[in-house]
Amino acid sequence: MDYILASASPRRRELLKQILPQFRVIPAVGAERADLSLLPEQIACSLAESKCAEVSASRPEDTVIGCDTIVVFDGEILGKPADAAEAAATLRRLSGRTHFVITGVCVRRGEKQVTGYDRTEVRFNALSEEFIADYVAGGSPLDKAGSYGIQDEGVVREYFGSYTNVVGLPVALVKELLEKISK
Repeated sequence: MDYILASASPRRRELLKQILPQFRVIPAVGAERADLSLLPEQIACSLAESKCAEVSASRPEDTVIGCDTIVVFDGEILGKPADAAEAAATLRRLSGRTHFVITGVCVRRGEKQVTGYDRTEVRFNALSEEFIADYVAGGSPLDKAGSYGIQDEGVVREYFGSYTNVVGLPVALVKELLEKISK
């Protein structure tokens, strides 16, 4: 039996190493289809379950970990930006404001599955146009929901909840779900 991370994210890989020294990476490749009639927490969990099910279908004997992180601002889900202009526009909207980061996590082995989510409140610094231009030009926001990384200097003023959740893998929750599926 192997542990499998159903994500290509290098940040998730690094965080998972904190609790699992050995695992394989087999990213889910199916299209993400979110039911926007659901609550944000349900959407994140549903997407995580979908990724988990996809990878688990060919590896039922293994323990598969699927995750999906969404950013919620003023009731709207902010995904990964399509391009630099969209990243800059998202950063302008979040500047000096508060939003929530929700990561759904699903752990599956065969037919047994456990799912949960973590939610963190994040407050941005007021970002100048110069900061936004430099930050976007550096490329960091282009592959992240909400167009930012909490680990990037100057973006986040403060947060309430799990730091690793905002990075994309709530370590304490993953550990808890792995323990539950092993019982």
